[in-house]
Amino acid sequence: MAVLLKRLLHPRRPPEALGRPLGRREASLGTHAGTAVRVRFAPSPTGFLHLGGLRTALYNYIFAKKHGGSFILRLEDTDQTRLVPGAAENIEDMLEWAGIPPDESPRRGGPAGPYLQSQRLALYTQATEALLKSGAAYPCFCSPQRLELLKREALRNRQTPRYDNRCWSLSEAQVAQKLAKDPKPAIRFHLEGEAPAFQDLVYGWNRHEVASVEGDPVILKSDGFPTYHLACVVDDHHMGISHVLRGSEWLVSTSKHLLLYQALGWQPPRFAHLPLLLNRDGSKLSKRQGDIFLEHFAAAGFLPDALLDIVTSCGSGFAENELGRTLPELITQFDLTRVTCHSALLDLEKLPEFNRLHLRRLVSDETQRRQLVGKLQALVEEAFGSQLQDRNVLDAAYLERIILLRQGHICRLQDLVSPAHSYLWTRPAVSRAQLGAVSEKVDVIAKRVLGLLEGPGMSLTQDTLNGELKKLSEGLEGTKHSNVMKLLRVALSGQLQGPPVAEMMLSLGPKEVRERIQKVLSS
Repeated sequence: MAVLLKRLLHPRRPPEALGRPLGRREASLGTHAGTAVRVRFAPSPTGFLHLGGLRTALYNYIFAKKHGGSFILRLEDTDQTRLVPGAAENIEDMLEWAGIPPDESPRRGGPAGPYLQSQRLALYTQATEALLKSGAAYPCFCSPQRLELLKREALRNRQTPRYDNRCWSLSEAQVAQKLAKDPKPAIRFHLEGEAPAFQDLVYGWNRHEVASVEGDPVILKSDGFPTYHLACVVDDHHMGISHVLRGSEWLVSTSKHLLLYQALGWQPPRFAHLPLLLNRDGSKLSKRQGDIFLEHFAAAGFLPDALLDIVTSCGSGFAENELGRTLPELITQFDLTRVTCHSALLDLEKLPEFNRLHLRRLVSDETQRRQLVGKLQALVEEAFGSQLQDRNVLDAAYLERIILLRQGHICRLQDLVSPAHSYLWTRPAVSRAQLGAVSEKVDVIAKRVLGLLEGPGMSLTQDTLNGELKKLSEGLEGTKHSNVMKLLRVALSGQLQGPPVAEMMLSLGPKEVRERIQKVLSS
């Protein structure tokens, strides 16, 4: 690069590649007929994947799959000072967990690799050399101290900080002299000419005259690493990206990127800028909230489909906002032309209800239900372990019965190992005095329930049990049905609140119910 800089003539006329400004019709950024749809999700591994990133990735994924295209994960790791250990792995892990794995990525590889920007430096150098040679870029020797002074002066005058393009005016002799002292300057792109108008697929026609409001941006830092502006243009070109779906915060920068495309003589992709995902009160999602990271939701037992459902239901892009959509349904129903400019307000308080719907859907599928049984088995083992008096509670048939009975009442599988459901896994320590405080007819009630369970041809369903328990209560003078139910609930679970008693009895099964009641009688 230094050798090339020394032989530059530093032309003052705009290169042919910059040419005349694009007209509005020409700037529609239409892709060539038959061009394959290729989209990319390009996060920076400076943090773990959060809900905002998931939403951007999801819209790219469903757009690609709807049009038979490819979804690419590219990690923009050029800011080496801000990289977070494990973040790159986490991003790909979480995309796979969410059910939207990339077709090409650092882990999976692909025809357009490598997919880490830090491994693509030669491409950025090549593009920078082309821009330097044509006069669209120039070396900048300004020190960090000078740039900081410019920034402070602008802020003091209540102006937007911008570079004053000082090094653009250096003569050939001055450039040569400075290169002798500083052979690795930063490279800036000269914003010259009218910015092209472009038709964003969400925000419509746009034009941002960046040259009049911004200083020339750095495109290659002195350490040889590119900035975002150059890297995204170079990578999107070489990876054959047809559509760029990214956050609306990049809308203003698009004109700058289009100038780079022009200067390099490349056909740009089509752009669709997605409105921001905000908290319910309109505030920005912040990584400092802690609970917006996908790892948090996965560890808490929320289902991937519930997260995909809620981040699409709170925004736009679909004819109707209905709860309970699966990923295949999202792909079928998605229409990019329906994405509006309005920010999406995310109400995470509704997530448990979304999860309840998707959990019920999984329970209704026999294959998925078997998987839930395995997960619940692991949860029970982890939560109670050595406390289990009877390891038969880990049997698949028992676990499946619990899941079927409790579906619709729980939001997460983890709810079944909460203290409120501990009676399902361990036997409560209940004293006769506790039961006596509820009703003085402990023995009579207990014996009648035992007789009920041992009755010939008794069909144990929730309805029949409810009916029989009602009859049992009616035969006890001076004792309310509610007190009978309260006594049985305490005897079976040690708790004053919980599921209906008939459901408790069905969950535990006749044998376990008898043992718990007999224990009360013998205490």
